[in-house]
Formats: sequence, structure tokens, C-alpha cells
Amino acid sequence: MLETLFDPNNYPFWIIVLSVIAIIILFILRSFSFYFKFVYPNAKFEAIGNPFVTEKELDNVVESKDILSFMEKINKLKDYKISGTDTYSIQKSFDDLFIQTIYMMRNDSSKKMNEFFDIYLEKLDMYLIKNILKSKIDGKTVEQEKIKEAILPTTKKLLQKIIDAEKNNLPVILREYKFNEEIIKAIFNEKPDFLKIDTAISKDMINRFKQTKVPHKCEKAKQKFVKTMTDIINIKNILRAKQLGYNQELCKDLFIGEGQEIALWKYNELASLESVSQVISSLEGTSYYNTLKDAIESYNKEKSVQLLEVALDQRFLKIVKDISTQNYINIGPTIRFLISKEFEIMNLKIIAKGIAENLSKDFIKKFLVLEGAT
Repeated sequence: MLETLFDPNNYPFWIIVLSVIAIIILFILRSFSFYFKFVYPNAKFEAIGNPFVTEKELDNVVESKDILSFMEKINKLKDYKISGTDTYSIQKSFDDLFIQTIYMMRNDSSKKMNEFFDIYLEKLDMYLIKNILKSKIDGKTVEQEKIKEAILPTTKKLLQKIIDAEKNNLPVILREYKFNEEIIKAIFNEKPDFLKIDTAISKDMINRFKQTKVPHKCEKAKQKFVKTMTDIINIKNILRAKQLGYNQELCKDLFIGEGQEIALWKYNELASLESVSQVISSLEGTSYYNTLKDAIESYNKEKSVQLLEVALDQRFLKIVKDISTQNYINIGPTIRFLISKEFEIMNLKIIAKGIAENLSKDFIKKFLVLEGAT
């Protein structure tokens, strides 16, 4: 019977065997095909790297004797081509480079990542939308030239509609572009509350990130990234508010949603405190505590919340690096490269401004965000 079964001429049997083998191979290839889509972009991002979040490379450029020698050092790198004759144009050149980087990443990545990159570009446009919307509400004239500063065509259309519209028609326009009702409510209070408008727009942006579609196996890493970003923004908001002497209710108005470690109850607890140092002490038990505790001496000396924000940004870079390590064969390196590039650009803009204004090297370095510094 076995001889008959394994007879080379037993075509039905061998067709079944080969079909089973083919199905198994296709199943294995399908399982790995998801990861293949990330192999090339991840390898490219790692090859480019992020030198300007490391102390060695930043020390090199911050030592530049003037803005021209600074630009020469930067432009020696193949991935940088900066131009400009003054601080504004040089910083604009850096901003343009970051936008180009995001488009490069979008083009090199799986199409299933397109929405993630588009939302990130929306995030960059959101600052402009906030300012033009508040100017419109306040009855100020908005220059048409401002529209050219927008990155996305959809943002340019939105801004044009906001500029052309009567105030009463703003809700229709904002709903058309899927802004939430909280923003509309803040605008049409008896007296428009710009603080609440800012917070509502920030919260809306965070929710867009949370809802952004990425490949299923990338969702967990994306959510950790977004929730960590939410924590960082919430803590920064509270620290600034306490520095400015905001009361508890005003602090509560700055909450943009629950993050990875800061739930609503914890945020409300922070809002009830009186000082920056009390907020930091109350964060004990979170991963942000040691970072801020180590920076409190510098804060007490200079009374600059910005130094605490630098420490939080460095903590953010550390968490993003961990996300990359834990999700190395999918979205991890993409998130790390993107966020590190954003901080790279910010560092270089700070150095350019500092050199142009003849600030000391030590002063400039205090405001640079370094990977591995916390």
C-alpha cells in the first residue's frame, strides 16, 4: 500500500503534497513580508544616523568661531545643505531640511505608513493654524503671505478659508476639516479663551496621532510613542504654569489627555500644587522623576523652566531609543530617526542663533538636547 502511495506515478498524491508545501511556504513568506517592508528604510535611516544629538558632534559645531564656519561644518555632511545670510534664513533652511526629511522617509517607507507621516506634517502646520485662527478671532488682519508658510496643501486651503470667512462661519470650516467640538466651544465662549483654544487644538492633534493607521504590528509601539509625547507635553504645561503662578483651575485647563504614566487623577494632583519643586517631588514613582530631580539644581540657580524642558526632551529621546530597540524589525527605527532628526534640527537652530548673537559656548550647550544624557 505504501509503495502504491509513494509511487512517482501517483499524481494525485504528489499534487496534494506539493500543494501543502506551497501553502506552508506562502504562509511563512506572508509572515515575513511585513518585516521585509521595513528592512530597507530602517537600514537607510540607521546609515544616515543622527549625529547632532550626540555630545561629540555638537561640541564640534558649537566651537565654530562665526556663522559662516558653522555653516561650512554642517554642509560638509552629505545629508545637509544649509543656506542663508542671516539667522532667520538659516533657521528657515534647517526647517525646510526637516520637512524634506519627512517626505524622504514617507517615500522610502511602506505605503501603510503614509498616514503617520502626513499627520506628523500636520503637527508642524498646527502652530501656524493656531496663530492664524486666534488672530481671526481677535479681529486682527492676517497677511496672505502667512499661508505660504504652511507645508501641506490642505493646510493652505484651510488657512485661506479661515482668513476669508466671517467669524460665525468658522465652526462649519473647522468641522469640515475634522476639528473637534471642544475647539469650537472654546472659540465661541462668551469671551474666547485663547488658553483653552491652544489646549483644545493640542489635544485634537494628540487624538489624531492616536487614531492614525499604521500596520497592525506597529500599533503598540506607536501608541507608546504618542502616550509618552502626551506625558511630556502635560508635564511641560504644568511646569510652565507653576512658574507663571497659574491657579489650579487654569492648570487643569492645560490637560491634553492621559498618557503613558500621567493619568487624569495624577495630573489633577500636580495642578493642585503650588510650586515647580513640589510638582517634581510629586512625580516620584514615574520615569520622569529622576530626570527632573537631577535638573532641579540648575533650575533653582537660574529659575528657567526651559532647563527642565531640556531634561524632559532628553528623557523622551531615551524612551524613543527604547521603543526602537524593542521594535527593531518594524516601526521602532522609523520613530527614533524622525524624533532624533527633529531634535537635531532644533539643536542646530539653537547653535546658529547663539553664534550669531555671540553667546558663550557654555550657555548655548545648556539648551541642547542630547541622546544618552539622562
